[in-house]
Amino acid sequence: MEPLREYREALKRERASGLATEHSYRSAVKAMLEALGGDGVRAINEPAHAPYGAPDFIVERNGIPVGHVECKDIGSDLEAEQESEQLWRYRDALPNLILTDQCRFRWYVNSELRDEARLGYFDRDGAFVPQRGGERIVRELLDSFFAASTPATDDPAELARRMAGKTRLLRHTFESILRDESDSAALLQDLLASYREVLISSLGAADFADMQAQTVAYRLFAARCVHKGEADGFTRESAVFAQTAPFLRDVFGRIATSADPRIAWIVDDFARLLARANMSAILDGFGRWSRQEDPIVHFYEDFLAAYDPGLKEMRGVFYTPEPVVSYIVRSVDRLLRRDFGIAEGLADSGERVLILDPAAGTGTFLRETIAAIRET
Repeated sequence: MEPLREYREALKRERASGLATEHSYRSAVKAMLEALGGDGVRAINEPAHAPYGAPDFIVERNGIPVGHVECKDIGSDLEAEQESEQLWRYRDALPNLILTDQCRFRWYVNSELRDEARLGYFDRDGAFVPQRGGERIVRELLDSFFAASTPATDDPAELARRMAGKTRLLRHTFESILRDESDSAALLQDLLASYREVLISSLGAADFADMQAQTVAYRLFAARCVHKGEADGFTRESAVFAQTAPFLRDVFGRIATSADPRIAWIVDDFARLLARANMSAILDGFGRWSRQEDPIVHFYEDFLAAYDPGLKEMRGVFYTPEPVVSYIVRSVDRLLRRDFGIAEGLADSGERVLILDPAAGTGTFLRETIAAIRET
């Protein structure tokens, strides 16, 4: 029997039982997706994630993500569902997404509705009424969905855009967790208390969630940049042990090793995105374009512009070109020697020279200062 015909019969059997719920049709959806997807396609249903806002299915081909499927109950108003807060977050973060009520299918690519199709509908008496040509149209839509798996990218701007969507989803998740009484909430509340004690006494929950989401995102990016070995070996777990900034490693380790499914699936999806990115081409291209010696650091400006342009403006994230940084640092060193009589300049080992950068950002001036001191 054709997969869609078999799927339709499975829907009818479940509906006729009189006991069907939204979750009753999942096995039929899974079988249909895998049959139509062909060799190597798995539709992974994680029912344990459902209460936490994860999509109902992650569809993979040979371990590589193809897309996501969100299921609603039969007869649901999908036009209204697409405007819900949950679907807006999914559309923003997941570039290949299907929203379905088991009978209708709406396919979104990069947040925009690309196509829709209907297999049929159940009338008031519970009888299934097939849509004329519905099987063909639905199959064409699903074929396109399977063919539109998110490609590997070598474009810095495109990677920044994709990272931004997943980071916004992560930020919302952290905000939600902070409002409950789970172990994950206790962990985040402890971190928030530490931040308030050491860094910013007035730090609110929303800003803290934003900081944590950005920390996780940039930790993953930095870990991917220094990852050795096969790209598909880059995972959430491998990122924990990557040799990058200790602060990033510590904070990320606490969060990313969490068993909380609300966090885990997003971080795993994020890691898959970065595993498929051509990082050598991205960093090389970004370095040539920006004329920065350390594109890993300066990529943050592009990321923040895609993630939250208003935040970028408010926090003044605009990098001074490295030649200008070098000129300023070496000019200060010369002034200390010439006008203040400090023979060692910035490298003075006494207490006459103190270095202060009140807007350190990613530390470009501090790094250049250390480099100037090291030379002498």
